[in-house]
Amino acid sequence: TTLQKFEGGDALSDRRNVVVIADEAHRSHYGFSARLDKSSGEIKYGMAKYLRDALPNASFIGFTGTPIELNDKSTPAVFGDYIDKYDILRAVEDHATVPIYYESRLAKLELSEEEKPRIDPEFEEITEGEEEEEKHKLKTKWAALEAMVGTEKRIGLVARDLVDHFEKRLEAMDGKAMIVCMSRRICVEMYNAITRLRPEWHSDDDGKGVIKIVMSGSASDEPSWQPHIRTKAAREAIAKRFKNSEDGLKVVIVRDMWLTGFDCPSMHTMYLDKPMRGHNLMQAIARVNRVFKDKPGGLVVDYLGIADALKRALHTYTASGGKGQATVNQEQAVAVMMEKYEVVCDMLHGFDFKTILTTEAAKRMSAIAHAMEFILGLDDGKKRYLQAVLALSKAFALAVPHEQALAIRDEVGLFQEIRSALVKATVSESERTPDELESAIRQLISRAVYSTEVVDIFAAAGLEKPDISILSDEFLSDIRQLPQRNLALELLKKLINDEIRTHMRKNVVQARSFADMLEQAVRKYQNRAIEAAQVIEELIQLAKDIRRAQNRGQELGLTDDEVAFYDALAENQSARDVMGDEQLRFLAQELVDRVKQNVTIDWQVRENARAQIRVLVKRILRKHGYPPDMAQRATELVLEQTEVLCKDWAEA
Repeated sequence: TTLQKFEGGDALSDRRNVVVIADEAHRSHYGFSARLDKSSGEIKYGMAKYLRDALPNASFIGFTGTPIELNDKSTPAVFGDYIDKYDILRAVEDHATVPIYYESRLAKLELSEEEKPRIDPEFEEITEGEEEEEKHKLKTKWAALEAMVGTEKRIGLVARDLVDHFEKRLEAMDGKAMIVCMSRRICVEMYNAITRLRPEWHSDDDGKGVIKIVMSGSASDEPSWQPHIRTKAAREAIAKRFKNSEDGLKVVIVRDMWLTGFDCPSMHTMYLDKPMRGHNLMQAIARVNRVFKDKPGGLVVDYLGIADALKRALHTYTASGGKGQATVNQEQAVAVMMEKYEVVCDMLHGFDFKTILTTEAAKRMSAIAHAMEFILGLDDGKKRYLQAVLALSKAFALAVPHEQALAIRDEVGLFQEIRSALVKATVSESERTPDELESAIRQLISRAVYSTEVVDIFAAAGLEKPDISILSDEFLSDIRQLPQRNLALELLKKLINDEIRTHMRKNVVQARSFADMLEQAVRKYQNRAIEAAQVIEELIQLAKDIRRAQNRGQELGLTDDEVAFYDALAENQSARDVMGDEQLRFLAQELVDRVKQNVTIDWQVRENARAQIRVLVKRILRKHGYPPDMAQRATELVLEQTEVLCKDWAEA
């Protein structure tokens, strides 16, 4: 229910087994003291008293991320002591939120430092529950600062800086931004200033456009404001667009709306041009700390100088039991970025990677191949390089558009090019963590570097790209002659691994056999039992074996499906000895025919259907005299093979 429904009502229940759970408990649960309503002459109380009058013996539990502890408003005084605290540090450590970075980009005001502290405390008190007389007083004070913040010259200055800053942010990390202004007038003026700089961002259609204002209003407001004053339904439609990470709406301008309780996980930047403090400030900056895909952190950009207010708010919400810093200064992000940059540079010590930056496009791919060869020749080089560049990429995305980040932009782009080429050219590790996923890098860095062509790793190595299903003798011969032995080895591993994965979708037993052979060859190389040239020869032979395996069906007179079942049956040496190839062929053919007739689309998830297939397979094995000591193993292999093939069968 909602709180206002309890106003002025009678007691609803005096039972003691009633529990009241209040969400956002810091907002309206105050007002036990009486106050005189000057317009009506009546004595009024706050909502907290009315709720407790209605449920006098209930137990009250409040949930809030920003409890208030002021003289006249205290969340603990209303709800009691804290039961549990989930602090900022724990939230980041648990990956429930991402860290927030703070960047100061002050646009100077013509207001003395002596005057500003006297104005700030008063206009900050514009909150719900204030008397009309007090509101008027505060609005008068607010207007004085609003006039200075909202000068045409200053708005133009902030707009230019903001557009440039956000476009650089988008280059490093796709996402959304919120601009917080201190009045509706400034919201409109900021919108106009930004769209003058970027006319293509504007659209009269709420379903289009890159930027929108979200604010309340009425028909009596200024005519120039009217295009931005929308119905509740229209605002909800814009919210839906903004929350959709794929939608072109990238920026919203707000005064008060959406600063609490509004979640847009893809939003990674908040531009604050409004004085804020306490729980309001903490609620606002939390808009950018939501976890989203590969988002490494949120950024709060301060145009008005809220650093002191932020420190005080952090002290309030982290000092008493909780701990952790809500925001990290961007300079720290830059320091981390430079540290990660040095790690990558140290790895490439001895290889002049900077010459690649000036290499003409036609020779660039070949130069990248030499870089890959150097990395693959290092001890555990591939893994260490992938991790180091991933860490650098994340730090770079957080540091943009700091001048030090822009200064190493070309190098970061090159490191990422090499990393992408390594990922493409080598076998992807099945145990890779989510942070290692290629999509993370693509979103964090791909648009942050100067445009480069997609690296064709075969062209980089000077090879014609092969038809992987064939692995021709000519291609294998070219691989054998590659001067970059480490790169040749990685290329072969990837090609063979891809081919084995293709086989796994058709023939489980055969694919496992090939996978074991590949693993053994690579392990010998990793243990330095054989040289790169020797393992290349072993892999070339394995590639030829895979190619020959594709023709086994013709030699045996079996279809691909029948060959898969034949291999499942023939894995047992005693079965081959007792039955011979001819009888195993007939058995495989009958199994395929009968199982095909009995599988349904959902047979894998229906246990009774699986049981029927299992009984059918065992019956056919007994009929053909399959050795009983291995019948159970053969049955399981046939069922596993059936699962691989049954999708095509059920849809046929």
